[in-house]
Amino acid sequence: MPDKQIVAIPSNEPGGLEAELSAHFGHCGIFTLVTFEDGKMGEVSLLHNIPHQQGGCMAPVNHLAQNGVKILVAGGMGMRPLVGFNSVGIEVFHNNGLARVGDVVTALTEGRLPKFTMDNTCGGGEAHGG
Repeated sequence: MPDKQIVAIPSNEPGGLEAELSAHFGHCGIFTLVTFEDGKMGEVSLLHNIPHQQGGCMAPVNHLAQNGVKILVAGGMGMRPLVGFNSVGIEVFHNNGLARVGDVVTALTEGRLPKFTMDNTCGGGEAHGG
């Protein structure tokens, strides 16, 4: 990872490293944000998601970009938000079916999470986190 990165992980309430992952980023209540500096985990904070209706699929994309996020780890999303993340410079990784935020952080730092590609996108877009 470059010098400083903020990683967003869609989480179930209350968020944090022990939280369970939310199935789809666009409909999660909260993102657990993990800041990495010089390859080391630093601050863990929380960012509430915005209502999905305000801007559709792109609302969470823009919300994360405006909060300095550079990496998102998700389990599902449609093609439109994936293209949106790519357009705002946020790298997206697939969570590989992991269940907890802390497990995702470990897998990401160990390079065990694949990049999220069009092959991973959900067919329904809006209904699947898009």
